Parts: sequence; C-alpha cells; structure tokens
Amino acid sequence: MGIRTGTEFRESLRDGRTVYVNGERVKDVTAYPSFQGVIDTLAGLYDLQHDPTTQSLVTYPSPKDGKPVNLSFLMADTPEEVEQRWKCEEFRAETTFGLMGRMPDFMNALVTDAAAARASFGQRNPQFGENILRYYELCRDQDLCLTHTLVDPQIDRSKGPGEQAAPDAALHFVKETDRGILVRGARMLSTLAPFSNEIWVGPFYPRKPGEEPYTLCFAVPMDTPGLKFICRESYNAGRNQFDRPLSSRFDEEDALAVFDDVEVPWERVFINGDIDASNYVLGKSPGYALLQATVRGTVKLRFMAGLACYVADAVGRSTAPHVQAQLGDLIAQVEVANGLLHAAARDVVLNRREGGSLRALAAALWVFIPQTQKQAAEVIRQVGGSGLIMTPTAQDFHNPEIAPYLEKYLQGKNLQAQARVQLFKLAWDMLGEQFGSRQLQYEWFYAGDPLFTRSRFYRSPAVAHYKAMVDCALGNTDSAKRDKS
Repeated sequence: MGIRTGTEFRESLRDGRTVYVNGERVKDVTAYPSFQGVIDTLAGLYDLQHDPTTQSLVTYPSPKDGKPVNLSFLMADTPEEVEQRWKCEEFRAETTFGLMGRMPDFMNALVTDAAAARASFGQRNPQFGENILRYYELCRDQDLCLTHTLVDPQIDRSKGPGEQAAPDAALHFVKETDRGILVRGARMLSTLAPFSNEIWVGPFYPRKPGEEPYTLCFAVPMDTPGLKFICRESYNAGRNQFDRPLSSRFDEEDALAVFDDVEVPWERVFINGDIDASNYVLGKSPGYALLQATVRGTVKLRFMAGLACYVADAVGRSTAPHVQAQLGDLIAQVEVANGLLHAAARDVVLNRREGGSLRALAAALWVFIPQTQKQAAEVIRQVGGSGLIMTPTAQDFHNPEIAPYLEKYLQGKNLQAQARVQLFKLAWDMLGEQFGSRQLQYEWFYAGDPLFTRSRFYRSPAVAHYKAMVDCALGNTDSAKRDKS
C-alpha cells in the first residue's frame, strides 16, 4: 500500500471502534464535532507525503517493494540517514509547532526502535522477536497510525499492580487460548487514541518478580472486540481559530484504554511474562523515538521563544533592558537545545553502530526541555501581563457598536487591535486554557515521574567518572598514593 493520503487516513477511522466522549458512545469519530480540527491536522500530515515539493523530505523507498513509505520508519545506520530522519521529523513537527507530543512520527519511531532491538524481545521466545519485525513492516508498508499505552491505572502508587485493592485493575494476562492470549484490565494514558489505527501496549514500568502477569507487550487494531476507550473531556469546544488558535487544531486527546477480555493473536504478542525483556528492551534500541521526541520538543521551544518575543514587541516591552535580559536568556536556552539536538543525532549513530549511552539525549528530553518550557511559559506570562486576560472574541470585533472602542483601546505598538488580540489569544491558549495547561503537565511528566527520571542520572556511570576527577584533585588516586609512599 505505501503512503496514504489524508482522505484514506480519515476513512480508516470509520471502523466501528468503541470510543466514549462526554458520556456518549461516538460511533464515527470523523463526524464528532470536537475531533474535526485535529483530524484535519493529521490528514494534512498524510497529504504532505504526496506533495511533490515535500515527498522526498518525508518519505523513502520501502525495502520490500520500493514504494514510498514514511521516513520515520527508516532504520538509520549512517550519519546521513540519521540526519534524514532528523530533518523529516523537524519539518513535520514545525507543521504543528511541536504541540502534538504523540503525532504519528513518535510511534513510528518507537516501533522502529523495537524492530531494531528484536533480539531482546525474542531472548526467551525467538517467535516474539520475529513478531515485532513483521509488525514493524506492517506498520511501515500500510502507513498505520498508532497510539500507545504504558501506565497502570493511578490508584495507589505506593503499591505494585498485584497489591492494589483491585489487583485485576491493571492490564494483565488471563490465560492462553487456541489463537493467542486473553488479557483484561486497563492502561493509561492513550494519547491520539480516537485517531489511530492500532494500539501498542508497551513496556514502561520496571516490573518485579511476581509481576509476570502484568508484564506484557502487544499490539491490536482499534476495533478489536472487547477494546474500549474512554476519552477525557475534549479541549476543542467548537470555537473558531481566532478565539482558540491552538486547541481548535492540535488537541490530540487522551484516553483510558479498557481491555475487557481482549484476545491477542500470537503473531501480535511481543512480550508475555518476560521481566528482563520488559525492563531493558527499549534501553537496547537505537534511540529513534528519543530523537524524534527531542526534535519535536526543541521545535516547541523555538515556537514559545518566538511567541514570548512577539508578545513583548506587541506592547512595547522589548525595549526595556530587563525584558531583553529575560528574552535573551530564554533564547540562549533554546540555542542550547539546538546544540543538544545536534549532539543527540551523533549519539544515535554511535549507539546504532557500537552500542553505548544515550544519556545526553535522555537528559535533553526528560530534564532540559521540560525545564525550559516552564521558563518560556513564565516569561510569556510576565511580558504579557493582564493583556493575556483582556482578550475579546472575534464576534466583538464584528459588532459595530463596540468595535471602534476595541480598535482604539486594544491596539498595540505598531499593531492594530484585532491582530494584537489574536496574538494574545494564541498566547493564552498556550498557557491559560485547558489545552495550554495540559501542554505544561504533559511535558513535565513526559517520561513519567520527573523526580524518578532525574534520580536515574544520579545512578549513571558518569557519576563515578566525575567523582574520580575530585579524587585526582585531592591526590586520592592510586598513582598519587604510590607517589607519596
């Protein structure tokens, strides 16, 4: 099949899947009003694959039949191929300003990572390694859109899944069947679920001995019997793009995935009870998903830095030295992110060739980018002030009784009132609306508990090297002790 068009993508969502929003069963997600904006955005991404001006940037020939396929499935080995991935993902992230953390590129990259690490999936059962390779090829050649779900229901985080008051709440293995395995329970947070073709249930939490029934990795179509999705409230309430310029287009949705006795065919099972594989397999991958996420996060920082500068210009604050210092510091942080991105691409090449550490890439994504996004949001709040709140609607500008007042009192420095209000509405959508609040929360918890992710760096081998430098300065090395004797 190869690359799909936006129309083909839209049609693929009409499959009878079970999706609930705001208490109602949505029989056709493509017709649900709150989903129209983001479906249009996603369809546009698929159409880019067929645009003669962009096709060579976002596709490559399938190794199977030579037909164009999405470039985020490329198993990049060389610096040139990694740069291909990077430039493609950067271009596609720019079309959404980095605001869609789970655009299709992410799961494409994650499945490609998994296929590259297939030997680890198959360490106890070689069939599982073969399964993941075939699944990767299916996703690549059918141009499927995937959602994923990683986290157990948030009931009591002080206990493991089997110690909960309802030990059957977390997704778990029930039994084998003639065709595969039966699973039951729930996982969260399934971003992009209503707009995907398949769900990938992946390893994420470190599992402990005794938690084998909860140690699973598999993929099934969205219309699989027994599979249900309960979505959070949509942030797109039908407002126009003037009033909600971001949430009307980029609300990717999140859902609770419920598996009500779902049968998973053997050919779609990748891990079943193998704790070592579940805990370590993605750490043995090349890092394509980490790279894609870092590219997307860096693009988002550029967007937020540009927004901060634009807001300051609009009200004449960018001439103030202290505001210039705030903006300059933010821009400097974004330049650091740009530099980290270049280094990260090199690390992916080295890791693919020789194995090794992706600590710099993980540090950029898990620590630096979320921290800098918080900084960017605070700068926008400070330079925007009360102007972020005083934003009338598009309809107000169409009312001849009040429009002249708005044009007079809400104009900016060298900016007409309507343009200034539109800019500040964009900033408020990014910070103050439900969409913007979710953006900050999502990035901060992108890789799980931020305290846990930070503590992982303290346990890294780099700490011993850094401490050894201090030993050397203190004369505590073995050679220094010999010299003293």
